Amino acid sequence: MTTVLVTGCNRGIGLQLAQQFTARGDDVIAVCRTASEALQNSGVRMVAGVDVADGDDVARLSGELSGEKIDVLVNNAGILRSDSLDSVDYDAMLEQFRVNSLGPLRVVRALLDNLDPGSKVAIVSSRVGSIEDNGSGNNYGYRVSKVAANMIGVNLAHDLRPRGIAVTLLHPGLVATEMTGGSGVSTELAASGLIKRIDELNMETSGGFWHAEGYRLPW
Repeated sequence: MTTVLVTGCNRGIGLQLAQQFTARGDDVIAVCRTASEALQNSGVRMVAGVDVADGDDVARLSGELSGEKIDVLVNNAGILRSDSLDSVDYDAMLEQFRVNSLGPLRVVRALLDNLDPGSKVAIVSSRVGSIEDNGSGNNYGYRVSKVAANMIGVNLAHDLRPRGIAVTLLHPGLVATEMTGGSGVSTELAASGLIKRIDELNMETSGGFWHAEGYRLPW
């Protein structure tokens, strides 16, 4: 049985990922800050009270999972604080950087001993972190945090290659969640696409930046 750990599972894409991985027979470890009723009713194993931006929380997660193999590690936890040039909030930018950028790195480093050759690491990023694709501006904090997440993902791909661990960066699309104000495709469709991309991930494609629909995105 494949063991899958997903962060940020209390709602939205993370909840759907946990539910869809479970539905196909995977053993899911759902990590979140606060477990929603929907997550509690999903039948997955939960590790609640974990903020990926908090070193103590992530250390506790590592301790709870000591000795357990993780086949797929999905770094999904993220936050969005909208801003513009006229409303930049530097504290909010740092908050997004801690969660969206450093969070995946912190989790991967803490769980390195749980990953074996053949394990996979996915980071749910965003195409707004693409410099080439930026055609609208705004959202300084979120964009910058996702650019940093992309660089961290590529670094991890290089550093984990000798261990036989593949890494991918994934854009779920514009998804109808609380984060986007309900605009976009369904969380079910987005999660399904992300799972397909993770299933396809191998050492040859490690370090790539992919849309959930299956095509590469520019950096």
